[in-house]
Amino acid sequence: MPKSIFETIYKDLKEKIEAQQYIYQELLPSENTMVEIYGCSRNTIRRAVKLLAESGYVQSMHGKGVRVIYQPVDQTSFTIGGIESFKESAARNHRNAFTKVVLFTELLADERISKKTGFLKGSELYYIQRVRYLDKKALILDVNMFLKSAVPGLTKEIAEHSVYDYIEQELGMQIVTSKRKMTVEHSTQIDEKYMELGDYHCLAVITSQTFNSDGVMFEYTQSRHRPDYFCFQDTAVRKR
Repeated sequence: MPKSIFETIYKDLKEKIEAQQYIYQELLPSENTMVEIYGCSRNTIRRAVKLLAESGYVQSMHGKGVRVIYQPVDQTSFTIGGIESFKESAARNHRNAFTKVVLFTELLADERISKKTGFLKGSELYYIQRVRYLDKKALILDVNMFLKSAVPGLTKEIAEHSVYDYIEQELGMQIVTSKRKMTVEHSTQIDEKYMELGDYHCLAVITSQTFNSDGVMFEYTQSRHRPDYFCFQDTAVRKR
């Protein structure tokens, strides 16, 4: 599915801000200048800037311009408010990353799984455990369940690359909403088996239910993070 022009501009500006071509507290080029740079309409620029603001990269100031509010962090940061794959997060943080699938199987959702995940009892699921490496360190264990009817043809090879790329580019499915909960939990034997925890006995755990444009929950994930290497960030706007 081809991206809209404003999404392409958003991505280009986002990458330039992350690369600090536009630095913290600097103003972006004027709207007129960006219209000339990208050869598009004012409305297209405004839609791209709106996405940047919603992502916490800029703040629009009426009559003054658009100021960069993004700041790079030393730790790898993951977004709470947005939906971002591990591959995308690693690229944004300029980290060398790869994924190792340690378990890929199929199962039927029983009553316990249904209650825990939100999948209907009897649903056919892919069950995947993936170890995420950043700069050659095993720092995340992802436990994923995908609804087989919504994500047909999923393989171990796809899971090692990017499931979201497969969903969006190959299946043409639109990923829309993710409900998330963050907790701190004791490490398990599985965590200790696959991750380099050192002296840590707890992890930051992000549990998510993700829905497509038809409102169907196609994914349930527990993302288990070593606490000292990661931070989670969001941007809040005060509503009046």
